[in-house]
Amino acid sequence: MNFVDEWKQNKEYFSLLELMARLSNLFSDSSIPFLHYRVTENLFCKYYKAENLSRSDTAYDAKNGSFGVGIKTFTLANNASTEKVAEFNSISSELKKYKGYDLAYQLAVARNERMMLGQRLYGISDGCYHIIGRVENGLTVFNSSYPLLNTEKIHVIKDTEKSLQFDDGKEFYNFNYSKSTLFKHFEVPEDSKEKQEISVSIIQDPYELLRKLIDTEDYEGKYTDIYNIHKVIHEQVASFKKQLRFGIDYVYLPLYSERLKEVPLKSGLNQWNAGGRARDANEIYIPIPLSIHHDFPAFFPPRDTPFTLHLPNGSSMSAKICQDGGKALMSNPNKELGKWLLRDVLHLKEGELLTMEKLNLFGFDSVIITKNDSENFKIDVRRRSENE
Repeated sequence: MNFVDEWKQNKEYFSLLELMARLSNLFSDSSIPFLHYRVTENLFCKYYKAENLSRSDTAYDAKNGSFGVGIKTFTLANNASTEKVAEFNSISSELKKYKGYDLAYQLAVARNERMMLGQRLYGISDGCYHIIGRVENGLTVFNSSYPLLNTEKIHVIKDTEKSLQFDDGKEFYNFNYSKSTLFKHFEVPEDSKEKQEISVSIIQDPYELLRKLIDTEDYEGKYTDIYNIHKVIHEQVASFKKQLRFGIDYVYLPLYSERLKEVPLKSGLNQWNAGGRARDANEIYIPIPLSIHHDFPAFFPPRDTPFTLHLPNGSSMSAKICQDGGKALMSNPNKELGKWLLRDVLHLKEGELLTMEKLNLFGFDSVIITKNDSENFKIDVRRRSENE
């Protein structure tokens, strides 16, 4: 599917958006429909057959093939809104060194680095924002461009005690100092061909409707709303049941020393820098804390037992648990993991040390290992401090 050209043809998606919006009185008494952003993300991925990236710590919430999508759900006022697009808590101390234009430039560089990280990590070559705008008695759905910031055209508009406003020649941004958060201005396109407007008749008493759902066994064909809502609730409950369990379905592996709070200079992801013998520039391993083996001994296969490690971009490599106490996750051959993580993902040059500062810039400090079965595991990046 060519998402950009065909997105408005997905009638099921818009129908389910409307249906969920009709249940707004479960959560609010406003005439502006309520839609939780997780619901819109899940609906988008289901009906556009997209991969859900919303739990990842990258700039994209979903991808369809090589097309990345940032999904936003918010209230529109006068067909516009300024919304959060990035948080920079991990580099806030560094950003405090800059003011005015210099700060805007650093923000643009950091935002671009995280966008390009997502592109490299997931094999994304193009993308857009997909907006679900909440308006009076309706929804306005549209797409917006998702370009890198033009660092050569940064222009400061206004600098106050609370925020810095700037643009890059095309897009308007606002950086909130206290929250280290970057906001972007979104506007509804004027051309009706570029948006989908949905009228929403909010159900006045959704509780009564749900009561009928419980009390009425033969609702199909009699209560259309109840039947459709039953289907949606059933799908949502099924997805909740599939929620992963830490230590059984997934674990976090920090890429830094938990004791030193730094990336070790001669081990882990800088293993290539260790002495004793000549080493390949891509020779690394991902450290496994002793607590993982102690608390969850059945998560990983036994030491030196090969398994397949599936990467976020769809490719895979052979891997195994190595070293005394099973303290290392390594690829086979060893350099494959380093080539992917150091070169393809982090874009480090050969001989360049990985530092905590670099990880903070990219917005992650750990990987998440998800267990499909004893022979197949998935790897992705995460910011562990936000998941503990």
